Amino acid sequence: MKILLHVCCGPCSVYPLAFLRQQGHDVTGWFYNPNIHPYKEFRRRIEALEDFSRQKNFRVEIDRSYGLRNFLRHVIFHEERKERCGICYDLRLLPTAMRAAEQGFDAFTTTLLYSKYQNHAELRRKGEALAAQFGSAFFYHDFREGWQQGIDESIAMQLYRQPYCGCIYSEQERYDKTLGTPA
Repeated sequence: MKILLHVCCGPCSVYPLAFLRQQGHDVTGWFYNPNIHPYKEFRRRIEALEDFSRQKNFRVEIDRSYGLRNFLRHVIFHEERKERCGICYDLRLLPTAMRAAEQGFDAFTTTLLYSKYQNHAELRRKGEALAAQFGSAFFYHDFREGWQQGIDESIAMQLYRQPYCGCIYSEQERYDKTLGTPA
């Protein structure tokens, strides 16, 4: 199959790309992530993906527009993780499904399915609904099986590995040790 792989970053692409290629699929990556903050982090993730792309001869299209304002417009007043993550999935999967259909891909998928921290059931449900709407199949696979392999290989490749999901809220949750403790 010809698959469009939504890519959140270089390190999270390592295992999904290897798996999909091993299955004989023709994979093209697409970086579209309006959630990433701050701008320097956004640029750093693009650079790491470009490095990965060169090392693995991986075709990747990169949307370089910084979409923080659009992301915030959608998630404001929905800052709790269980709400905002679903909105963020929509913001990334909808354009991916549309792009896959417009460009004649047989299927689309996402590196978000590599993360232990993402809601796989919700990603799958949203992906399958978008597939029905746009006519390009959603390729679901639980890429978490290759979690450690992806980490080890990204370290060996000397790829920049980010310490949080990407959004301003996940950054705060990662570093603000006062969250969850009574004031």
